[in-house]
Amino acid sequence: MLSSLCLRILKTLGWSLHIELPETGKYVLIVAPHTSNWDFPLGILAGKALKLEPRWMGKHTIFRWPFGWFFRALGGIPVQRDRALNTIQQMADLLVQSEKMVLALAPEGTRVKKNYWKTGFYHIAVAAEVPIAMAYLDYPRKRVGLGGTFYPCGDVDQDFARI
Repeated sequence: MLSSLCLRILKTLGWSLHIELPETGKYVLIVAPHTSNWDFPLGILAGKALKLEPRWMGKHTIFRWPFGWFFRALGGIPVQRDRALNTIQQMADLLVQSEKMVLALAPEGTRVKKNYWKTGFYHIAVAAEVPIAMAYLDYPRKRVGLGGTFYPCGDVDQDFARI
């Protein structure tokens, strides 16, 4: 029911889904570009419409009262970016231990336009031995897309050229 409602909301807003789901239930999902505050609600709506139930990482400050419960209920995992807490390995372990899990991340790590992507998502996928799926939000055409899933080979330059 929630899936149908989210799909109906997306369609009412004029958005369409162009999806090629991975064959596995565990993967790292990168979503780019991440340049708008609207990325989050659109991503949540698309994830719910597709019944993905994605987990996602966000800076710990958004998980404070009074909205912390809400973001956790939507799959949020608080991260303290200013401390070295072995986050990559923690997320990889979470994927390994889970029977089914989609970890959605913005490779830019911020909404500010960057000329490069952070590599944390890549190292999580390599450590967990799960594929990377790529997604996009195309605002001019109002399209949410997902596809292009592949297993990283461990050579970051080669895999980033593929991405």
